[in-house]
Amino acid sequence: ALTMSDRLAVMNAGRVEQIGAPRDVYEDPETLFVADFLGVSNLMDAISTGARDGGCRVVLDQFELEARGGGSDVTGPAKIVIRPERVELEPHQAPAGPNRLPGMVERLVYVGNSVQVIVRAATGQALQALVQNTGKGIPYEQGTPVQLHLPAEALRVLAAPPPPEES
Repeated sequence: ALTMSDRLAVMNAGRVEQIGAPRDVYEDPETLFVADFLGVSNLMDAISTGARDGGCRVVLDQFELEARGGGSDVTGPAKIVIRPERVELEPHQAPAGPNRLPGMVERLVYVGNSVQVIVRAATGQALQALVQNTGKGIPYEQGTPVQLHLPAEALRVLAAPPPPEES
């Protein structure tokens, strides 16, 4: 659908979740369902502290991040979303900067045009990053300490779903 259309609608149980150009729906999902339905997404539990400086501040474990996409008006429990191709891996000893989490490479999966790198972040959550296969290999192996850079413009904040009702 992403490659063959100029406009698409994502439906869930007969209800339209989002309508738009394929790029807009993929890059800026409006709901968790859309984020998870179209491609692979890293979904993380966070607490949103609300809008600030044109973005939204979120706390992920003890790390504060800025997200420039999604709902800047979301406060409280939230989900943050980033696509694997937007996660940047940096050497562990690289200078610290905004939107960075320490992590450890858990697994590498060769998928042809890229290598899927599974990293266990210091928050305890596993994140996927895609590293382009240039034919030169990549400087990571299982156990390599890294720094995950989650660019603010690639992070989306979505309201966390309400807890299930008890019966």
